[in-house]
Amino acid sequence: MEKLFQETIKLLSDGEPLTLATVIQTKGSTPQKPGAKLLVRQDGTAVGTLGGGCVEGDIWFAAKELMRNRGSAQYRDYFLNEELAAKDGLVCGGTMYFLIDPVYEPNHYLPYAKEISDAYSGGKPVALVNLIKGSDETKSITGTKLFVREDGSTEGTLGNKKLDIQAIKKSKILMDYGNNEYVVTDKGCEYFIEAYTTPPQLILMGGGHISKAVASIANTLGFRIFIIDDRSKFANLERFPFAADTIVADFDDGLKQIPVNKNTYILIATRGHRLDDVALEASVNSKAEYVGLIGSKRKTILIYEALFNRGIPLETIRQVRAPVGLKIGARTPEEIAISIMAEILQWRLGGDGSAMKMADDLILKTLEKTQSSVLTN
Repeated sequence: MEKLFQETIKLLSDGEPLTLATVIQTKGSTPQKPGAKLLVRQDGTAVGTLGGGCVEGDIWFAAKELMRNRGSAQYRDYFLNEELAAKDGLVCGGTMYFLIDPVYEPNHYLPYAKEISDAYSGGKPVALVNLIKGSDETKSITGTKLFVREDGSTEGTLGNKKLDIQAIKKSKILMDYGNNEYVVTDKGCEYFIEAYTTPPQLILMGGGHISKAVASIANTLGFRIFIIDDRSKFANLERFPFAADTIVADFDDGLKQIPVNKNTYILIATRGHRLDDVALEASVNSKAEYVGLIGSKRKTILIYEALFNRGIPLETIRQVRAPVGLKIGARTPEEIAISIMAEILQWRLGGDGSAMKMADDLILKTLEKTQSSVLTN
């Protein structure tokens, strides 16, 4: 997504029109979720994806035609029936809803794109609200925009002061993790909020074997990775080629060099009890809401006691994930890394960690229904 906005800035700075197609809502099983984007250039080439296949092809064509005819923003839905899904080898039957939003004049979108790109790079979070359907609350057209900053300052309007206030309040909540939300008001007005902040950041306190394995997995998941170790042998780009930065410093001082926000995850895996203690105290006093500690229950309790005696509140200590990770029977550094990243994803995405296997009674009912259908025919 960051590259898509960088390309948006480049094109608009050169005075080239473009169209942004965004998945704003989905129902059922779909190849992409809300927030997915496709940028279509004037020459028909594109950046990003809406899930591929016939869906993306049709939306791409609609975006290209809209730009060619100098049309205004459009709202479209796309029902993935069995026939369409089979064409692309998909097993889905949901509905996708899109905003196809052409940009002809740089000033209409370029300032927003620049602030969004800055948010990705560690700047302050922002949110962009697009009106999808108006109502008696507002006579504004589809694609009308309200831009919201962390401090509450705004650009634009949805066409109604009360509606703007509601959207601003929701936007500030979504900014922490860069989430999105489709909102339908009680008067039938609909708008889509996209919040932007840094990609999820993972700070690894200690550059040992487990951190090395965790970094490899976290990189594939889109995390921006930082390494802190007081030994240059364990904090360097040769050992951690995926890292945004490697910091050779004491753990408390090293943490001060990283812009920590709520979308930051800290894993403590130093080489010793005393260093874990220092790293954990610095971490729980930061803005990060997820802090994990590797080690036995006995070691964890000893560190907790030390922190409590130094005035760290019990409620803060209780938020630490220790011992860190999901209980999957992991033994090797690579297995432990999977356990840790699975827990981080569960925490970040709101899962419960249970197995997704279908219940036996549902399997039996399905097979009995199939058998009955075969016998009837």
